[in-house]
Amino acid sequence: MVNFNIKIKQLIILFSVVVLFSCASSEQTEVKNAENLFNKGMKLFNDEDYLEAKNTFDLIRLQYPASQFADDAQYYISECHFKREEYILASFNYNMLRRLHPNSQYYRESSFKAAFSFYKLAPQYDLDPDYTMRAIKAMSEFQASYSGDSLAVVMNGYIQELRDRLAEREYQTALLYRKLNSPQSALIYYDAVINDYDDTKFFELAYIGKIEVLIEMKFWEQAKTTIGYYYILFKSSENQSKVKKLEEQMP
Repeated sequence: MVNFNIKIKQLIILFSVVVLFSCASSEQTEVKNAENLFNKGMKLFNDEDYLEAKNTFDLIRLQYPASQFADDAQYYISECHFKREEYILASFNYNMLRRLHPNSQYYRESSFKAAFSFYKLAPQYDLDPDYTMRAIKAMSEFQASYSGDSLAVVMNGYIQELRDRLAEREYQTALLYRKLNSPQSALIYYDAVINDYDDTKFFELAYIGKIEVLIEMKFWEQAKTTIGYYYILFKSSENQSKVKKLEEQMP
């Protein structure tokens, strides 16, 4: 009876060793397969075959989601979309990396590239500004999270460029209404620039345009008040002489 119990224990130990060895072997095989796929994907990526590279990285994401190469694959899927100028998909996948792999070494850069993808989608001033506004929001959020970071500093220039586009959109709309003989509507858009985009090159132009419209409409008191603000805000502007001529037109 004692010998039987010993044999049972030996069989249990042997079975446990076999299972552990089998699991370890399986894990090693999985890591090796994931690594092989990743190396294949990187070769395709470096050869600029971005479509096939993305398909290869997708296999890692689907077959080995818990492997050490999962976040690498997710990042390079995003990069493949970005290289192919598929910026909506790129931004989506950069953000997916941030959700799935919050401790990834690519987290910071993915935050930047997700915002930069919206920047690449942002149109010129005369088209729908939705992506322009999304880009500004995403970049501002990045700056809030990484204040003082070199990439946050770089974003200052991009944000300024996008704000200039939005200001130009409002300013050009004001000019359009003036051509359509709708001065009241023009004033609304000049005021939009003045109130929302005082950091852009259209700020002073909107002030001058507003003064011109107020004089055209014979709104003398409002024109005088606006001119007073103009002189305070733009003391050294080369447009001072132009505003003085406008002022001379008033009774």
